[in-house]
Amino acid sequence: MKFTPEQVFKLEAKYHSQVFGRFPVALVKGKGPYVWDASGKKYLDFFAGIAVVSLGHCHPKVVSALKKQAETLWHVSNWYYTQPQAELAELLCKLTGMEKVFFTNDGTESTECAIKLARKASGKKEIIAFKNSFHGRTMGALSLTWAEKYRKPFEPLVPGMKFVDYNNLSALEQALTSETAAVIVGPIQGEAGVLVPDPGYLKGVRELTEKKGVLMIMDECQTGFGRTGDMFAFKGEGIMPDMICLAKALGNGFPIGATLFRGFDFERGQHGGTFLGGPLACAVAKATVETIVKEKLHLNARKQGAYLMKEVSGLGLKCRGKGLMVGLETTDGRKTIEKLIKEGVLTVPSGNTVRLLPPLNIGRKHVDEFINHLAKII
Repeated sequence: MKFTPEQVFKLEAKYHSQVFGRFPVALVKGKGPYVWDASGKKYLDFFAGIAVVSLGHCHPKVVSALKKQAETLWHVSNWYYTQPQAELAELLCKLTGMEKVFFTNDGTESTECAIKLARKASGKKEIIAFKNSFHGRTMGALSLTWAEKYRKPFEPLVPGMKFVDYNNLSALEQALTSETAAVIVGPIQGEAGVLVPDPGYLKGVRELTEKKGVLMIMDECQTGFGRTGDMFAFKGEGIMPDMICLAKALGNGFPIGATLFRGFDFERGQHGGTFLGGPLACAVAKATVETIVKEKLHLNARKQGAYLMKEVSGLGLKCRGKGLMVGLETTDGRKTIEKLIKEGVLTVPSGNTVRLLPPLNIGRKHVDEFINHLAKII
């Protein structure tokens, strides 16, 4: 039975938790950088499920990997070994320079893993995050997320967490103590409206943490796998963190995340989960990552991102970002997105910032298409 958009909206309102502030679009199909709704309308997808669908929708290599694995083995739990998990672990460690990986279902779980491992490895409890940061909504990750609207209803949260000003090395230096286990930092604060720190800031964070014997956790859930124009943002800064949180682009839409680390590890039984690193997820992620690397999509993100920001600025609008992680300043973010939806473009808001996070393999023609639509609503 084929539903109309209105029928989908009605079912959702009746049976689904009303936790999401959705836009009135019911999507049914995707191909490359485009999606179609239940009425048949076509949209240019310029947020890719919040920087997730890195290769575009239904990429043939990812679909092929999923079909092959689905016909072979779905799930066995981590009581047993599987080749897809071992192969993906090797690929990610070699790609990042880390030594070990723990697989998760998403970025929030990757943060949770990093919190536990930082406390275990250091023997300390305090973890420093940054104002305007977002690391997830479970209790541990939420304790490192800044916005009061997310935190307030669920307090008391996990103790031992504190916040300092982002892009301010002096503030961080003053906050570090003998009780600090780790500092967790996003290379760009995406949820806060694509806030890009000054050149050298992340290197300064690394130098301060090394000096104080504090672990550095890089939350690359949104920036990883080429989004900023480097395969990973920490590589572009010429630094090596102690831990990395990954998710989003890793699975091209299939739920999977990862926490990578070096110099320490859990002991048996200290962390786990039923579905973590399952054969289906790992096979899809391996195909996704191999395609990003082979096609050097970080370089395409760098090229198309520079062109996108140039063209947006040419319309007299302000934007900021790096690679294909771009924030467009508006006077009303939600209204701007609603206008773009009518034009056939999907984006995502952060307050009055419209975030542009298209697939990494878009071409100039897709940027031009977006600019043409944008020009009609300003």
